[in-house]
Amino acid sequence: MSEIAITPFRGFNPRRGLNPYTSPYTILDCGDIPITPFDNALAVRQMSEAFLELGSRKPALNQGDDYSPKPKLLTLGGDHSIALPALRALNKIYGGPIAVMHFDAHLDTWHPAKYPSPWESAQSDFNHGSMFWIASNEGLILNGSSAHAGLRTRLSGDGWDDFVDDERQGFMRISSDDIDDLGTKGIIDKIVDRIGVETPTYLSIDIDVIDPGLCPGTGTPEPGGWTSRELIRIIRGLESLNVVGADIVEVAPAYDGTGEQTALTAAQLGFEILTSWVGRGLGQKAEEKQGKVGNIGRKRDEL
Repeated sequence: MSEIAITPFRGFNPRRGLNPYTSPYTILDCGDIPITPFDNALAVRQMSEAFLELGSRKPALNQGDDYSPKPKLLTLGGDHSIALPALRALNKIYGGPIAVMHFDAHLDTWHPAKYPSPWESAQSDFNHGSMFWIASNEGLILNGSSAHAGLRTRLSGDGWDDFVDDERQGFMRISSDDIDDLGTKGIIDKIVDRIGVETPTYLSIDIDVIDPGLCPGTGTPEPGGWTSRELIRIIRGLESLNVVGADIVEVAPAYDGTGEQTALTAAQLGFEILTSWVGRGLGQKAEEKQGKVGNIGRKRDEL
């Protein structure tokens, strides 16, 4: 896979006071993971191996020191099912389950039987609404420290079974409507209180968390979502989380508007994630150099 350094001309983020592309960290475009469109099982294996290989590499830094972080991967999709191979790789890299911070209109913790197929198979069990159920049952997700945000999905059946199963998997739910009562700051505080600032966390953003009136370019739109400004503000407020990997998924250009507003919003979210990664890493490096962090010899997991 090719690696291309990204250094855009106008990259300074005034909300954070830094340019992530000219920081001591090197940001690389690793290109596309080559996967087959004909075999789900093989595609998952290809993605899992690619995530593991990339995530296990020694990170590229612009300046040498004894600060040795792990690389962080921001994946752009595409189908939300890519979260499963990412979590499988992170489980091996970090040696245990990872908390998940999931922004989505839908749960995506559904039992595969909730997606019935007349030709049942192990491959048909794996889809963009069951990947967190599979990950949870494989022990990849840290039960009790994960959360959904922006939910407004319908449930299957005639009751609360989907929520019961979701709670069994250890997720806290924040609905789209909650922002009216809590505001963006209240949402941020609730997430940080739930996950903490040290827990290795996977950040997964389904673009359909945003209202389809603002981001129509997605395959499963749900009315009543957050605005792009609200989501960007929340993502900025989560810089204190120890995010070790992230994705932005379900962007479908064929359904986007003529102004490509969905793609533009996804690009801005990616920029904010990169900025927060660099900002958190620089802050920790400064603290360690000043001796303000207890256990100076501990190696942090940063960009």
